[in-house]
Amino acid sequence: MRRPEGGLPGASGLDYTPSPESRVRFWPPDATRQAMRPMTIRIETVAFDLGGVLIDWNPRHLYRRLLDDEAAIERFLAEVCTPEWNATLDNGHPFADGVAQLVREHPEHAELIEAYRSRWPEMLGGCFPETLKIMRRLRGEGIPIYALSNWAAETFASTRDRFPFLDEFDGILLSGQVGVGKPDPAIFRLFLERFGLTAESTVFIDDNPANVAAARSLGLQALLFESAAQIGRELQALGLPV
Repeated sequence: MRRPEGGLPGASGLDYTPSPESRVRFWPPDATRQAMRPMTIRIETVAFDLGGVLIDWNPRHLYRRLLDDEAAIERFLAEVCTPEWNATLDNGHPFADGVAQLVREHPEHAELIEAYRSRWPEMLGGCFPETLKIMRRLRGEGIPIYALSNWAAETFASTRDRFPFLDEFDGILLSGQVGVGKPDPAIFRLFLERFGLTAESTVFIDDNPANVAAARSLGLQALLFESAAQIGRELQALGLPV
């Protein structure tokens, strides 16, 4: 859940005007100029990823309390409680089953693995206040805001209690609710269908390049999150009041 672009008109840093075909020179001048104008799309909705964009979720927050050595932490997260394993939990695999399976495979790390569930809330830092400010500014201007996140349904209830601003979204879709996660295009289609949104008029903000590329491939105006200041500039370039 923290930080390839495809390339669709209106996507941050990838705006372009398609080169006219050679036959364009035979069109009337006014038609030629019209054809070469960049397409403008009115943005009606903004969707945010959660972890890494609005919420500081990071398993290192927990494992720095359990392991003294940074190299050992990185090794554990790369070889035992891996991002791929975590993705299965985000997609709805029960935590108890996932932990039990991993303990069988790595019995020497049983205590550390079990902490992934029993002490999961300690992986949460705070929110990112500057991004939250952008979200609230958009909402205050009457722009519908949504969340689309890879997040286990099992852990989201406690997350929601800790971050009341999650109740301010017009809608939230979690991978753990539907059994599929980003960057699978299926979750973006489900998201658009569930909330009745149009891809071309929806901005999606995520800190994972693969997720941004998948969103762009479906026509969303997807922005790669690097900082709140950068996202604010890119939203302004799309005509949004931030």
